[in-house]
Parts: sequence; C-alpha cells; structure tokens
Amino acid sequence: MKRQPFRLPAETAGPFLGAAIDRSKPIRFRLDGRSIEGFTGDTVLSAALAAGIDTLGTIHGAPLALSYAVAPAVQLAGSTIPLPMERTPATDGAEYFTGARNSLLHRLLGGNSLHLDQHPSSATVSGEHLQRQYGRADLVVVGAGIAGLTAALAAARSGLSVMVLEARLQPGGYSVLFGRQEGEDQPETAIATLLAAVAANDAITLVTSAEVVSARSGLVQAHVVHLVGGKPQAQLLEIESPRIILATGSLERLPIFAGNRLPRARGALEAFELGWHYGIWPGRDAVIATVSSVAYRLAMLAADARVRINRVIDTRAGPESRFIAFSRAYGITQAPGSRLAAAVQSRGRLQLRTESAMGGAATGGADLTTDSLVACGGWQPDLTLWNGAGGFSRWQSSRHRLEATGTLDGIALAGSAAGWLSRTACAASGPDAVAALLGRPRQGVQELSIDPVYDTPDDPTSIASVAGEASFLAAGRHLFRRPAAAPGSWPWQRQPATESIADTPQPLDVGIVAASVQLGLVPAASAGAVAQERTGLALAHTRPAEAPPPRAPTLLPDYLVGRFGGRGQLWLIRPTEGRTLDPGGLIQPDADTADPLAAIGVVVRPVQDGALALLDGAAIGSAGSKVMLRESTRVVPLTLVAPYAEGMDLAAALSRGAGTP
Repeated sequence: MKRQPFRLPAETAGPFLGAAIDRSKPIRFRLDGRSIEGFTGDTVLSAALAAGIDTLGTIHGAPLALSYAVAPAVQLAGSTIPLPMERTPATDGAEYFTGARNSLLHRLLGGNSLHLDQHPSSATVSGEHLQRQYGRADLVVVGAGIAGLTAALAAARSGLSVMVLEARLQPGGYSVLFGRQEGEDQPETAIATLLAAVAANDAITLVTSAEVVSARSGLVQAHVVHLVGGKPQAQLLEIESPRIILATGSLERLPIFAGNRLPRARGALEAFELGWHYGIWPGRDAVIATVSSVAYRLAMLAADARVRINRVIDTRAGPESRFIAFSRAYGITQAPGSRLAAAVQSRGRLQLRTESAMGGAATGGADLTTDSLVACGGWQPDLTLWNGAGGFSRWQSSRHRLEATGTLDGIALAGSAAGWLSRTACAASGPDAVAALLGRPRQGVQELSIDPVYDTPDDPTSIASVAGEASFLAAGRHLFRRPAAAPGSWPWQRQPATESIADTPQPLDVGIVAASVQLGLVPAASAGAVAQERTGLALAHTRPAEAPPPRAPTLLPDYLVGRFGGRGQLWLIRPTEGRTLDPGGLIQPDADTADPLAAIGVVVRPVQDGALALLDGAAIGSAGSKVMLRESTRVVPLTLVAPYAEGMDLAAALSRGAGTP
C-alpha cells in the first residue's frame, strides 16, 4: 500500500474494507501528470485521497483540505467537458487534468497537494457541448436513502412511474452510520432489502451520480456522470414531472475553530463514507470531536478497522447513549464538557488545543497530537433545493437548526430533510409524502425517540471562544470565514456591530446561515428569509427548440421581485474567464467597490458559459459593458451580454456574444 498510504490494509480494515471497490482489480491513471493507483470502483477523488493527496492548495496562506465539498473539476485528455472529481469513476489508463497551472512544476513537486491556490471551478453547470437527455415521470424522488427508496416503492405500488436521482455513486444513504434502535432491522439489511425491491420494480428507474441542480414545480434538472464505452461522460438530465419528493437528507454542521478545514480534518459523514465505501482513513490514529452521539458509532467502526482513537471530545457534560456505553467497552477515552479551540499542522500531523465547553468558559485545555481529526457539529436538514423551489423555513431554537415550513405545489419533503430523526420515521415519511402529493388520506409519521435520560440530545454546534485564522463557518463549497473581533480592542470595550452576513457579497449555503444564527450575525427570526434568498437560487432552464416544451419554472423568484425599486432587469452575463458563477453572488459596478449595500445586481441562476443576473437598470451600461463580481479572494470581471427576453435561447445568446439580442 505504499502507493496508497491512506488505504486501510484489507486484512485489518474490518467494516472499512471498502464496499464500493474491488481490491482484486487494481487500476492506474494519471492526474495532472502524476501516476495514481486505485481499484475498480474508485472515483478520481477517492483514488487521489487514497494516494495521500489530501490538500487542494492554500487559501489565505493556510492549506485547504481536498474534500467532497471542495474538489476541482477534472477533464479527460482530449476533452473540454469538465467532470466532477467526486462523482467521476476512475478508469484504468485515463489521463485527467484539473486545469492547475505549472503542471510540470507540480509534477516535480508531487507531495500531498493539487497546488490549486484558488477556489475550484464547479463541473455542475453544463458546458457548451454538454449532451442533454429529456424524460418524463409521474414522480421524481431526489435522494436514494431510506426515505427516498420507500417513497419510490410506495409510488410504484400506486401505479406511478418513478425516477430516483442520487448524487452519490452508491445509493442507500447513511443509515449504517446512524445504526438502529430497538425494534429496527440492521441498517445494512434494511437498505439491501429496499434496493432489491427497487431493482425488481420495472416502474422505478434509479440513476446514481446524478446531482440535482434545480427542482422547480414540474421540472427537475440533474447533472449526471456515467460511463460510455469505458469513459466517463457528463450530461444534463431534464425530467418533467407533476410530483417531486425531496429526500435530500441532512448536511453535517462544522464545529467552528481555527484550522477546521485543514487537510486530514473532516466531518463524520465524509469520514464514514470514505471508510465504508472506499477503505480510506488518513493515518493510523484519530481524535473525534462531537456534539452528537453518532460520532461514537463512527469511533467504534474505526476502532474495528484498527484505527487508534486517541480521544472523543464531547461538548456535553455527562452524555449518555447506547453508542457511548458501547464505546466505553472498547476502552475509548472520553472527554465530556470539552471542545476544540484550534488545530494546526505540524510535520504531517495535527496539533489540537481544547478548552472547556461548560458555561462559555475559555479555560485552556490539553494539547493533543493526531494523524487525523473527525469534527462533528450536528445536523442541518438540506433545504437547498427546497429553498430554490420557493419553500420557506424557520429557525428552531430547540433543535439549533432551520426546518422547512409550509407547502409547495407538487413538491414534498421526506426523511431527515423534512426534520425526521429516526430510521423508522424516515421510512414512514416516504409513503406519507406520496400520499400528500396524490391527495390521499395520510397515515402520519411517528418519531421513534428515546428518553433523553438514556440518549442525551445533541448540543448546538461548538464554537471556539476566540476567532482565529482559517476558521470557517461551514463545510460546504462556499468558504466563509468567521469574522474576527476588531484589532486593538480591549475585552471590556464594546465591539462595533458586525456587518450582517445577509449583506455579504459572496454566495452562502444553508450551513453558513445556520452558523451565522449561532454567532449572532443573522437574527433567528430572519434566518429563513436569508436562507431562501441567498442559498436556494436554481439553475436556469435552457432547452433547444426541437425538444418538447416543458412546464417552465418562473425565472425570477418571488422574493427578488421589486428589488432595485422597480428598476430591476434580467440580463445574461458572462465571466471573462471560464468559470462557474454561483447563485447569490453580489455584483458591483467596479473593482474598487466592496460595500454589499452598494451592489448593483445579484446572480440569479447559472447558465452554461454564463449566468442570468438581476441588475439595477439605472446603474449599468449597454451590452458589452463590464461589471464586477466580488468573491472572498478576488474580483471576477463580467460582461453584459444581452437583456433577457421571454422565450430567448440563452445558450445561443451567450455564444453569439455581447450586443446580440
């Protein structure tokens, strides 16, 4: 395993043998000129991580972990189509490029970094030549976890044609990590039974490696990667459907401390996925920091894979659960009432500093040294697509998270995205969502809960007492750092009011909004509105004229109507360099303007090779004029291509260039 230092040995991997890979079928490919070894079943990302490449590059001078959320698009040699590194199957003999500059120097340097010292471009939005496939279904289910699979089966039994879209290559969700409660089957058995029933049902089509980028009433769009003739290819899948179920699961919150996105630091879900599916664990020992009992389950699985768990740091005082009791039997050292204060890299290992989590005290704790760190900050329902479809949410202080409220025409939530916690409730919520969409009597969903005396509830996401460099608010694609206190101020002096994160120029995600509520950057009463406006804007729909007309979604969300005092205009814009424009990014008139309140526009939806933006008509020039998009690390020049007109071919307008209607 010298060429795969982070791949656990087969003879000791136990539960982390790697269910998705075939260790009897080794493969080799090249990435930016470097030879990478892996196995059939690996993705380009998993093979790179197994090979010890755990660093994307640097941001603000600090190393940034290569992860599912922040991974660059790759291109096959001879192709210009970007492919998502985390969803692209690794193929023997292939040559992939990330677009990194000075590839010869990088090849000579080697090491554990891709040397991409900027935010990576996304492969989610299609390029000019991306193939499109169209279809129809009576019901589209987004997510192939327990809730999504039970929803698909219930719909098929009702005579509906069903398409299930799953972003990961492996369906089934994360039930194995969360274990089972009394009266439930083993999660592996439950998932296998559901998948077998789905495979045997001709009314259900399951598509994996399909990341849904837009789910609007009547239409779902997904970016899909699949193998054609042994080579990975991407396409945009557009499905018309009168009914949509969002079973998108939960996002894992990121504990907030300096160094929380360093290489070898990751969340419990990602650590489990890399171990369970690909047999990957960086190093031979680990520290786990958590606010949730689920992390103890991961600690035991890792221990069974011969990973030494140095300590489990828990913010809760005297926590109890079945997982905690079992982990004591494993001999795992537990440190309740503590949280992480900072992490730094030192000679290939992580140096951790802890502090007391009790009563807000900031008493310095012991230093720990470890190969890897798992930091679990609790769970936030993934409401990204719900927000994009126009759905509302509200901050629930008792659960420290945003939860969906209200209803949408033709769209329903299921599983943990709908707020359910237990596997029993998630399984029941799938058929319940189908009944709601069909207008049939609903059986309701009963949560299977354990008395808090025996199962301590999760704490809020832990936040270090002092802000430090490279302290990020969430583990997603958008790299938003925790605001620091004003320099030179004394502890007893009143700090100046922090700028509202709702006005920040860079895009947000649901995790950032949730963290901002805890930090006081967003009022709890406003969190739902901020989340809807800044995290849920969807991919613009484009379609060639010969395709059958869909049920077209509204281009401008209701909450943007009336912006700029009635002067708002929809424009097609194009960056002067090839890159993706993220929804929610604020547009400024020039490179020197940074005040969010002075913004003259906002990116509404990405379009291939550009974006649709809402601009202040009184503050912009004509087609061909330049405006600027500010990101956290740089300014991106944009060209005004053409004002939007109903029915226009967006792709054709962008390809013709500025000034062409």
